[in-house]
Amino acid sequence: MSASEITETRQYLTFKLGKEIFATDVAKVREVLDFTTITEIPRTPDFMSGVINLRGSVVPVVDMRLCLEMSKTERTTNTCIVVLEVLLDNEPTVIGALADSVEEVIDLEPDQIRQAPRIGTQIQTDFLKGMGKRDDQFIMILDIDRVFSADEIRTVRNPEAGRLAVEAAA
Repeated sequence: MSASEITETRQYLTFKLGKEIFATDVAKVREVLDFTTITEIPRTPDFMSGVINLRGSVVPVVDMRLCLEMSKTERTTNTCIVVLEVLLDNEPTVIGALADSVEEVIDLEPDQIRQAPRIGTQIQTDFLKGMGKRDDQFIMILDIDRVFSADEIRTVRNPEAGRLAVEAAA
């Protein structure tokens, strides 16, 4: 869905990565957790922080900053895990995403959202639904299903590797 396809007011969860504010549709957010112990899994991509035990379920956790080719997330008192449901091959997949902080849930009207800028073929912005504007601040609205490539998600979705890592840490 692009910015031109947004025809009604929607709610977005806003969060910070570095100095920038990003947002995702609240319908994709399951919950927000305080930072907790993350069990690292060997031989996974750099963006893969590890897994957490969420009420008996193994949930992979990714570093959103690394997914967006920013610097690695440094843990602070505000660092949190946004638990999201993304689609891979039309199958729901639950993933935790590290964020520097969660800001708030906001309503954005369609006229507050513009197309993501297209800057030639070298810079990819297909992971953005659009750019929201609130007061004098831009908010990058993520198409969370496109933030990860299919190959990256498949790596994250390997439930056997995650289950073994959680059992080994217990």
